[in-house]
Amino acid sequence: MTLGVAIIGCGLIGQKRAKALGSARLVACADIQLERALSLARTYNASRATADWREAISHPDVDLVIVATTNNLLAEITHASVLAGKHVLVEKPAALNAAQLEPVIAAAEAAGKLVRVGFNHRYHTALLKAREIIDSEGIGEMMFVRGRYGHGGRVGYDREWRADPALSGGGELIDQGVHLIDLSRWFLGDFANVSGFAHTYFWDMPVDDNGFMILRTAQEQTAHLHVSCTEWKNLFSFEIYGRNAKLHIDGLGGSYGVERLAYYKMLPQMGPPETTMWEYPGEDKSWQVEFAEFLQDIALNRQPAANLHDAYAALQIVEQIYKDSGYDHRS
Repeated sequence: MTLGVAIIGCGLIGQKRAKALGSARLVACADIQLERALSLARTYNASRATADWREAISHPDVDLVIVATTNNLLAEITHASVLAGKHVLVEKPAALNAAQLEPVIAAAEAAGKLVRVGFNHRYHTALLKAREIIDSEGIGEMMFVRGRYGHGGRVGYDREWRADPALSGGGELIDQGVHLIDLSRWFLGDFANVSGFAHTYFWDMPVDDNGFMILRTAQEQTAHLHVSCTEWKNLFSFEIYGRNAKLHIDGLGGSYGVERLAYYKMLPQMGPPETTMWEYPGEDKSWQVEFAEFLQDIALNRQPAANLHDAYAALQIVEQIYKDSGYDHRS
């Protein structure tokens, strides 16, 4: 069965999602800028383009809704879509705050509908390979992770929607920060202790441009994370340390540099490790891999690996750090 899809929000991310639909079919497009919806509908032969997202999710041929709007609308549209009987892929962070997700989680469970959260970084080839190595006990007992993620913004960045807390829910911590939090939880599990600091160093905006985190599990496995939109040169670096080896993922493709994975395996005599390197040039396929898995989730009625509970946990961490740093982004 070919599933019909509605995309709500037809900007850059909505366009990436349309390109990654695989065996599904784009039926409806919605965007407050109608021309963007019309353009996406023309490109993918969708039958409906509208400025009203409610019209799109109620289309009888829509089985699955992709929500790629500003953060303030993510939870509302996801909730309405589930109540309309649709499965949903909602972009991260899935809401402005964790509390917004509570009725969405309850509605999805009551309706028996699946909601996947767009933590697409899990599906980058290097990170999938790292997961495979860890699952095969290739690095031994996990100890800690260290992650850095950042970009340099652009002229006018502090006047875009991400700089408006009413639309974004926060700054760099809720933007790129939730990706690092999610990856850290994926590898280490839940965090029992959260500490950190968010601050605005450079940009003229009421939200943070840098976030620093130290997150600890009940077993004291630790994630040491830094996200920044004052990086100046785009950067992604994620290191995973086990008792027997280290994995280092560097780059995400494009402006972040070629995606690479290094596997440093300790020798019995220690000293310089046995080193294996993988390089993954070319197009970022994480969007396609992630969506194909969601189609399998739906076919099997299987809870998605990255779901609303993962988004809820990530947002709780973000909110704790904002509270400790003196930011109040409550809407």
